[in-house]
Amino acid sequence: MNKPAEAFTRLLKIMDELREKCPWDREQTIESIRNLTIEETYELVDAITEGDMMEVKKELGDLLLHIVFYSKIASETDLFDITDVINQLCEKLIYRHPHVFADVEVQGANDVINNWEQIKMTEKEGNKTVLSGVPKSLSSLIKANRIQEKVRAVGFDWEVRSQVWDKVNEEFNELKLEIDNQNQDEIEAEFGDLLFSVVNAARLYNIDPETALERTNRKFMKRFAYLENKTIKQGRSLKTMTLDEMNEIWEQAKKFDKQ
Repeated sequence: MNKPAEAFTRLLKIMDELREKCPWDREQTIESIRNLTIEETYELVDAITEGDMMEVKKELGDLLLHIVFYSKIASETDLFDITDVINQLCEKLIYRHPHVFADVEVQGANDVINNWEQIKMTEKEGNKTVLSGVPKSLSSLIKANRIQEKVRAVGFDWEVRSQVWDKVNEEFNELKLEIDNQNQDEIEAEFGDLLFSVVNAARLYNIDPETALERTNRKFMKRFAYLENKTIKQGRSLKTMTLDEMNEIWEQAKKFDKQ
C-alpha cells in the first residue's frame, strides 16, 4: 500500500497523462466541470446520509479528482497549482487555530467557532463584513443556518434560547393574518420569515435543519412507498381511493419506520 505522499504523487501523474492524452479531459475548463463538481458533492452527501462508508470513500476520491483537475488547468496558465492550493490551506488552518498553533486559550467548541469568525473578518484578503462570506449559491435552508451562525459569533443572538419560540409564534400569527387578507406576496414573505425563525430555533437546540428536513423527507418517501406498494398488491389505484383509505394504510406504514 502506498504512503499518502506516494499515492498523491501517483494521482498527479495520472492527471498529467489524462490532460495530455485524453480528448475529453484535454477539452475541459474550470467552468465546464463546475456542475460536475456540484453533482459529485451531492453524491458524497448522499453516501454520508446513507451511512455507506465504502461509497463515501469512492465519492471522496471523485471530489479529490476535481480539486486536482482544477489545479492542473490553472497551472497551465500560471495562475496557481496544487502546491499553491495545499500551502495556502495549511497557512489558513494554522492562522485560524491559534488555540492549537499559538497561545490563545479556548473553553470549548463554541469559543473555537467564535474565534474562527472573528479571525476571518480580520484577514487581509478575507471577508470584510460578517455576512460577506456566505456563498450566494447555497441552498436557502443551509444559507439561513449559516447566516444565523455567523451573526451569533458577534453576539447577535437570543440571551435565552427558549425566547426564540416567541418569535416563531409571532411569525406564525403574522402569516395567518396575511392568509386571511389573501395577499399572496405578503403570504410568501411571511412564510419566509416563519421558516427563517424555525431554522433559528433548530440552531439554538443544536439541530442541523438540513439534516432534520432530509430525515423527514426520507421518512415520508419510505411511508409513501409502502402506501403505493400496498395498494398495488391489493389491485387498487391511489387515484380512486379516498383520503381516509390512504390514511389507514399510512398509519400502518408508520409502524415500519425503524425497521
